[in-house]
Amino acid sequence: MLEFPRWKYALVLILSLVSVLYAVPNLFPQDPAVQISANRNSPLDAALQSRVEGVLEKAGIEPGRIGIEGKNLMVRLKTPEDQLLSADLIRGELKEGYNVALNLASTVPSWMEAVNATPMPLGLDLQGGVHFLMQVDEAAALDKRVNGFVDDIRALLRDNDIRYAVVDRSASGIRVELRDPADRERAAGLMGRDIPDLIVDDGADDKVLDARVRPESSKQILDNAIDQNLGTLRKRVNELGVTEPIVQRQGASRIVVQLAGVQDTAQAKKILGATATLEYRAVVGDSMSAAYDAMNTGRVPPDARLYYRRDRASDGSKIPVLLSKRVIASGDQLVNAQSGFAQEDGSPQVSVTLNNVGGQRMLDFTTENVGKPMAVVFIERTPETRVVDGKEVRSVRITEEVISVATVRGVFGKHFQTTGLDSTNEASELALLLRAGSLAAPVDIVEERVIGPSLGKENIEAGKRAIMLGFALVCALMIIYYRLMGVVAVFALFVNLLMLTALLSAFDATLTMPGIAGIVLTLGMAIDGNVLILERVREELRAGNTPINSIRSGYERAWTVILDSNVTKLIAAIALISFGSGPVKGFAVVLLCGVLTSVFTSVMVSRAVVSLIYGGRRKVERISV
Repeated sequence: MLEFPRWKYALVLILSLVSVLYAVPNLFPQDPAVQISANRNSPLDAALQSRVEGVLEKAGIEPGRIGIEGKNLMVRLKTPEDQLLSADLIRGELKEGYNVALNLASTVPSWMEAVNATPMPLGLDLQGGVHFLMQVDEAAALDKRVNGFVDDIRALLRDNDIRYAVVDRSASGIRVELRDPADRERAAGLMGRDIPDLIVDDGADDKVLDARVRPESSKQILDNAIDQNLGTLRKRVNELGVTEPIVQRQGASRIVVQLAGVQDTAQAKKILGATATLEYRAVVGDSMSAAYDAMNTGRVPPDARLYYRRDRASDGSKIPVLLSKRVIASGDQLVNAQSGFAQEDGSPQVSVTLNNVGGQRMLDFTTENVGKPMAVVFIERTPETRVVDGKEVRSVRITEEVISVATVRGVFGKHFQTTGLDSTNEASELALLLRAGSLAAPVDIVEERVIGPSLGKENIEAGKRAIMLGFALVCALMIIYYRLMGVVAVFALFVNLLMLTALLSAFDATLTMPGIAGIVLTLGMAIDGNVLILERVREELRAGNTPINSIRSGYERAWTVILDSNVTKLIAAIALISFGSGPVKGFAVVLLCGVLTSVFTSVMVSRAVVSLIYGGRRKVERISV
């Protein structure tokens, strides 16, 4: 008898059923949809849904389904034309309180999504996606670094017991006014030694030094800012869960971001375009009257800046706060951020961990200022699009507001909590942005467009037809040449395709045209393995062996050849994954998965089917091969 262990039958059956579960979602089409996400303080509720339904009903558009899905209101439409028209109408109705974006909504049943059984995302060459062109604010990058130089000079003079009257920005750079003219030469020497990025010159009188950034240092600062922004944007894209994104520099000060897949620009714009961060500053003055005086008269002390609190007074008026120009710590010194709830009152909070530099500065400040107030400033840059005279006009809204003013109760350094946030959603988004990294310079989205597949739907359909035709021809040849055993090989080939699709779907691999080429190659490799086995069985039969022994020997002796050939392919695939990128890496991932499924189906699945056919017979006189 032809024996095959029961546990192997069970393994083949279980893996085949799991493969069906994870491959089937690729058959579900996607609905054209309009996705609505709320900005801060804007409600996402049944009233909003009614407004949207009213707008569509007035325009005579019948949606497929409208409902709140997660943190978005999803409007499913029947045609792409209805999708485009609905998006324009909804934008006009909701104005600035909401982000309205085109999307493709999944129709996969929720119970499948619960076990992560979702379709493979298609790459930019197959499905298209969204394209952002972002401009790095060069002036802001230099301003930020010069402000850092100002703080460095103050610390340097204090550490060396050099008294100064003013260290602040000037039209040409940084102006340093000392108390004692005798200290000017020593101060200039220290600044030139410890801050080599600055050119230090004598000022108008004997107590003044003028410093400016060296031209070569300015260029280096800008290059570093763009490089840091590239890394930060890549981290933010990863937070979005986008597979195989393109984030690269274009020209001197621009960055291109291409996100393959659905046109979900709402969340992408929030994460990529918005620059949210925190700054911790000391409160200037002992009473609120100084802040109100500065607000009413416009005269702000030279070492302070006027901010306003997020919350309002009982009469609805703004509450001013005077804060020091010197930043104690900011988002670019942050190591980790996690959203949560305060133990005292359950309000949303962000737990912050600073790096060594930020932690030391916070420790120094809190050591000297126990019992004094410290403020947390929330800074956000949000891109906006308005329609003026029929044309889209892009601008940036900058929000700087004090979210909390608290008394320093004790000394702390790296680890502390920030409260005063409006909602758990805002706390989560702020923690995400801080965790992904602070941008070295603000970026503004200057171009945004949805891009279609580069190959076009016709070429994609032609590719599908080519795969199906090739599959059918191979199957026909195997059945004609190897008869019943050829049918077994075809079944194993089908299971191989099923398992490969399931494996790629389970790991959320992006399917591109090179990936399709990898699938075709996998089918060829898989059929090669079956051909080796069947030819070995024929050789055993010609040598005079019994049918059962021929099958057993055919699988055992072909196994070594199959293993050797696939190990070399596996090495090649791993090398391509390690050193390749983009399309090459996508091809290699499919090749790697294909090698694994090909070996399993050629040896295990086909053997299980053959054992079912011939294994139950006590005597087999001939086999159809």
